Amino acid sequence: MISISKLYCGQVEPGDVLRYEQSGSKLPTNMLHYAREKKPVVVWNCTRRCNLRCRHCYSKSSGECDTSGEMTGDEARAFMDDLAEFGVPVLLFSGGEPLLRKDFPDLAKYATSLGLRTVISTNGTMITGETAAHLKDIGISYVGVSLDGVGEVHDEFRGRDGAFDRAVQGMRSCLEQNLKVGVRFTITRANYTQLTHIFDLVRRENLHRACFYHLVYTGRAEDLKEHDLTADETRGVVDSIIDRTAELYADGRTPEVLTVDNHADGPYLYLRMLREGRPEVADVYELLRRNGGSSSGRGIGCVGWTGDVHPNQFWRHLNLGNVRERPFSEIWTDYSHPIMAKLQDRTKHLHGRCRECRFLEVCAGNCRTRAEAVTGDLWAPDPACYLTDEEIGITARASSSGESR
Repeated sequence: MISISKLYCGQVEPGDVLRYEQSGSKLPTNMLHYAREKKPVVVWNCTRRCNLRCRHCYSKSSGECDTSGEMTGDEARAFMDDLAEFGVPVLLFSGGEPLLRKDFPDLAKYATSLGLRTVISTNGTMITGETAAHLKDIGISYVGVSLDGVGEVHDEFRGRDGAFDRAVQGMRSCLEQNLKVGVRFTITRANYTQLTHIFDLVRRENLHRACFYHLVYTGRAEDLKEHDLTADETRGVVDSIIDRTAELYADGRTPEVLTVDNHADGPYLYLRMLREGRPEVADVYELLRRNGGSSSGRGIGCVGWTGDVHPNQFWRHLNLGNVRERPFSEIWTDYSHPIMAKLQDRTKHLHGRCRECRFLEVCAGNCRTRAEAVTGDLWAPDPACYLTDEEIGITARASSSGESR
């Protein structure tokens, strides 16, 4: 993830990271992506069941999904014991819709009792005032509510009328409890013009965070890959995110604004600041370098509802093991799996534009899941990279081995 607010609006400096020795156990949550240790943030899809049917859902969740194979409460607690002992900094309850899992409150409370920073990714429609108060009592650190636009645009994406209004009310209920809450927005051809409305919502509701996700072509979103943004459209969207973030900060509003799942955003932000003659641009590059780019299989991992372990939540077809059979910590540190081993230093295995790119140390080849989905080659250039050959500093001869977007 790329923190637009911190890098462009000067909310963090390299010295802030060094002060905490780049340790995931000491860094504040909002600086974890700079940690040297890279103990993984773990996304747990605790259920596949969902009360909505979202057009781009990576887990293909719905109300009709079979939940008979889900991890039991005892299995989940053993899994969380291992995460805590391993030093995982954050456990993110996701789904499906995690609030549909009946024992979610007990499991989330158990996670916080272990010292795990516990967050939830939800569609927000089930959060009443009572639910929000319970989340506060449990010790949930952050509530991320997924929105795809406002009003009917969101409802169409989610497959249910009234989903937007209920999600907004859910966020308001969280804010009333002084819970940190934010919006998660996946950028597609069908909704990228809604971005200005999302920023208006962040301002109006005083939300703490806005995360803008580039589309990854997995799950139901596999059918959307031909309808992703062009390179020029993506550049326009990223510029709009930067501009609107700067406007908020100029007005004294300080939400955290991030882009996720396209690490070309880092070099793009750096090049923009270089053109603008920003004096802090060298510090920004240093922070991007410490971030290290894509961290699937290192800084982020996923455990599915049946206990299968994946390098990230979008890479569901790659199974590294199952926590019912071996602890997550053992699976995660077992590099006998050939792909897991290569992910530890993926730059050696990339080819085409990625291998020749001068920003490889701050991007690390971007999204491998997306490259594989489009080309069938795990180590091919990410087709969603929107930087030009000139920007990434490669020759015409070098770029001929990998098509630019």
